[in-house]
Amino acid sequence: MAIQKDSFPERVKKVRTTLGLSQEELAHELGVSFSTINRWENRQTKPIKLARLQFEVFCKRKIEEGKLEIEVKD
Repeated sequence: MAIQKDSFPERVKKVRTTLGLSQEELAHELGVSFSTINRWENRQTKPIKLARLQFEVFCKRKIEEGKLEIEVKD
């Protein structure tokens, strides 16, 4: 999966769908609300640094578990 670094909304959606998670399930995994995930994916809000870090840690964990493969383009 190739995703541009600056396309956070697309990255969130791609990771979520690749893992077969609903917005609610991803929200639970990250410790945020469903509406937060929905707003990120629909470009209504940008995540704060802490939330973005939580998402990156989540992705790294899933990569280490072999459940996710991400190629980030510069």
